[in-house]
Amino acid sequence: MSVDFETRVTGAAAVRRVADLARDRFAARAAGYDREAEFPAADLDDLFTAGLLAPTVPAQSGGLGLGPLRHDTHTLWEMTRELARVDLSLARCWEGHANALVLVDAFATGPQRQRWFDGVVRRGEKWVAWSGEPQAPKPGEVRRFGTTVTRTADGWTVDGTKAFATSATGADWAVLLVSLAGPGGARHADAPESVLLLGCDLRHPSVTVDTSWWDPVGMRATASHVVHFDRTPVPAAWQLGAPGDYVRQGWQSAFIPHYAASFLGAAEGAYDYAIRYLEKQDKGGDPYVQQRVGGMAVDLDTARLWLAHVARLWDSGRTAEARVAGSRARHVVEHLALSTVDHCVRACGARSLVRPSPVERILRDLTFYVRHDNDDHLIATIGRAALGRDHDASFFKP
Repeated sequence: MSVDFETRVTGAAAVRRVADLARDRFAARAAGYDREAEFPAADLDDLFTAGLLAPTVPAQSGGLGLGPLRHDTHTLWEMTRELARVDLSLARCWEGHANALVLVDAFATGPQRQRWFDGVVRRGEKWVAWSGEPQAPKPGEVRRFGTTVTRTADGWTVDGTKAFATSATGADWAVLLVSLAGPGGARHADAPESVLLLGCDLRHPSVTVDTSWWDPVGMRATASHVVHFDRTPVPAAWQLGAPGDYVRQGWQSAFIPHYAASFLGAAEGAYDYAIRYLEKQDKGGDPYVQQRVGGMAVDLDTARLWLAHVARLWDSGRTAEARVAGSRARHVVEHLALSTVDHCVRACGARSLVRPSPVERILRDLTFYVRHDNDDHLIATIGRAALGRDHDASFFKP
């Protein structure tokens, strides 16, 4: 495979290259990946070949040097938006890969950086960051999720399961967010200082994927299966940072608005379809259709402005403001994106929800993905912050 990492592109050129790939290749594959609930491997391979698979790896290590740690956040989010425009599941896989590499950049030692960044840049290795260990079972669910971590002479062993493990059948490495206090990972850990980040080679024979659980209404191609760890060894040299660093330093807040970039891209995909459909049907003269199109245009402009604002805060080093604004943007863009898709369906009618229309998939994917965080808890957290009360800006715990 010929890889174009020697001709590095950044800024608008990188966004254009992603947009071209999304339009010319990824859009045609999206429906098939969705039907089969299959990880979009060919899309990630194409991004690697184009020299685009290391967006948040520092430039001196061969990457594009994007993201909140590298003071070019907006370019990263624009690339994510272009992917989500044709396939929200693909955007989620990319997003998880990029965010995991931000954590490696933030915490890795010199030898870790050399090993892991080279694997991405030179060999196309794919990364994820997994925290999913829901502790409350749903009605009729008998299985339990969670991991335990045990100290060994050489490092750690991980036992148990992770759910909602995005890219489970396609990733090579994971940043595991686990708790030294037992099952619960990061989101359900009672003691934030117990949260540990471990680099894990997912190709180890002790790591297995259970594909029977992941049969959702949307986001099917994220392949977010249950992953089992059977005393999986993690060398001490693969630990990232110190216990509690992830929570103490508020890293989750850097990724929250990145989800919103994906929401926006999906909404833009619905808008693109609506404009083509309405022109084909010659419905542009209908005043009610005009209202719907106007609503979509305003929703999308508002979402873009919010994300550009939050990106500027991150890139100018105004971290505290960026964290607050990022949560607000995540909340606002969810509702703007859902409103855009609703306008599209109402303007185009029921045929827009009949395959092969992409709107049918966009509606399912977006409705599912915005559940990634509980918006009721999120907006309450924003309120607590505005009132000067204690609040959890990472996981929005009440």
